[in-house]
Amino acid sequence: MENYEEVVKKVQNALQQIRPYLQQDGGDVEYVDMTSEGVVMVKLQGHCGSCPHALMTLKQGIEVALKEAIPEVKAVERV
Repeated sequence: MENYEEVVKKVQNALQQIRPYLQQDGGDVEYVDMTSEGVVMVKLQGHCGSCPHALMTLKQGIEVALKEAIPEVKAVERV
């Protein structure tokens, strides 16, 4: 992946934009890592860490937003 550090910065900035929505419900998201294949690893925290809807939030919320904003992102996984 070209400009790996640049893409990571874009991912971190995009996550900063998403965080307030999660924080409204007592949750949060933390960037952990990104693979060279474009898979972003995140840690869901607070209520998002134990919520039964966490997978939906991850895939239909966070992943969709990141993929829209950053074409290099291929998937988002929870660690």
